[in-house]
Amino acid sequence: MPLPLIQQLIQRGVSIPDPAAVYVGSDVKPERIAKSATLHPGSRIEGAATSIGPGSVIGSEGPAVVRNCQLGHKVTLASGFFDGSVFLDGASMGGNAHVRPGCLLEEQASGAHAVGLKQTVLMSYVTLGSLVNFCDCLMSGGTSRKNHSEVGSSYIHFNFTPHQDKATPSLIGDVVRGVLLNQPPVFLGGQGGLVGPVRVAFGTVVAAGSVLRHDVTEPNRLVVPPVPAPGHRAYPQEAYGPVHRLIVNNLWYIGSIRALARWYDTVRRPFMSADAYAAACITGALAVLDTILDERIKRLAELAGKMDASIAALSHATDDKSRGYRREQEAFRAAWPAMAAALKNNPAVDAAPLASLAASRPAGVAYLDWITSLHPDQQALASVALDEIVHATVSLWKA
Repeated sequence: MPLPLIQQLIQRGVSIPDPAAVYVGSDVKPERIAKSATLHPGSRIEGAATSIGPGSVIGSEGPAVVRNCQLGHKVTLASGFFDGSVFLDGASMGGNAHVRPGCLLEEQASGAHAVGLKQTVLMSYVTLGSLVNFCDCLMSGGTSRKNHSEVGSSYIHFNFTPHQDKATPSLIGDVVRGVLLNQPPVFLGGQGGLVGPVRVAFGTVVAAGSVLRHDVTEPNRLVVPPVPAPGHRAYPQEAYGPVHRLIVNNLWYIGSIRALARWYDTVRRPFMSADAYAAACITGALAVLDTILDERIKRLAELAGKMDASIAALSHATDDKSRGYRREQEAFRAAWPAMAAALKNNPAVDAAPLASLAASRPAGVAYLDWITSLHPDQQALASVALDEIVHATVSLWKA
């Protein structure tokens, strides 16, 4: 008769200080839990897709649920709920985290206590403070653990509108240059927020205690957002204003996720095949990026579906501004069927430059060391190849 799963893990060398206080689901595969991992009391491990790499620690600050997540080496999940997400080497989350499906935290990305994430991508070294709600966005920037993009405590990414749509993903930094770890960090001051969808350039510092509602496309700027004028006025919730920026920012995001998926599949994969835990992470990361793509296209489709009601609500307006909004929305409604068909397929771009870059890596060199040692010509080659993927998506909207 086979040993209970807990006993199998202990025999494999997994550290479980209090076996009676740890739950391991019957669908968990013991060989996917590394020998040097630690499961503290209150840990609950579930899901056949779960993989926990060497040196990783679960539940060091309290009860922790890990369900169908893939963890690299030396990942720390202090306490909370973690589902359908990927944590690469050295990533960490503090106590009382709530990480819903579709998240990807790259090497040494981290969150302090009480952080909520969903379909969030934090590229290497990005750091979130405490009491942060940061769903439906991607953040990059910085060059090392000492020079990283950061979100201050008590920060919110606002991702749901009065129109009741979620076509609101925000791009803080970007993928095209963010993967190269050679850009200045972004700092989002605490006790503030972003109203998605926004794009924020590298080197941006947003003042604490403020809410950013507009794009910052010029790098290295200190931004003190204006406060909306007080008052009240008629507000028909079905009527949208200008939609051009909403469409463009959604396409930027979709293109960026596609570029990151291509980067993982072509460039990162060779670095993530050294052991079964790294291999599980690359498989999980690509699945997460596919999930994000599906969600973003779905939400953009929902936005397109709201144009009929908005156009009808604006049909009796006589001012030039409202007429302009209506024409923009009519153009989006007309263009959407062709855009939707195109978004179902990856853009046809040349994969050879990224493949040649991946082939140039010296044997035995770790990924982060390799990235930071690339020659400027190699960096430029990578950026051009990724930028082509992004712009192939952005160009689908011809306003």
